[in-house]
Amino acid sequence: MKLTKEKIQHIAKLARLELTEKEMEEYGDQLSGILDYIKQLKEVDTTNVKPTAQITDVSNVMREDVAEKWDEQEIKKALEQAPEILDNQYKVKRIL
Repeated sequence: MKLTKEKIQHIAKLARLELTEKEMEEYGDQLSGILDYIKQLKEVDTTNVKPTAQITDVSNVMREDVAEKWDEQEIKKALEQAPEILDNQYKVKRIL
């Protein structure tokens, strides 16, 4: 499926790309090849294939997030390691 120059320009505009004539021709050929491959994939019979997101059977292993109480001695020891403290808490640089 050969893309027209107008379609290539439209795609480039959507992607906010400024392409030279040479780049439009080169990328147009590449995009056309990709579309041809997708067309070929659509011809494959997948009626008996189950939909899947991944095939490795790996799943996330997460532990429950539980807040634990610290005694005063642990809190004091942790705060002593902080470079700067404000209102009995670690003071960190602002991240914007």
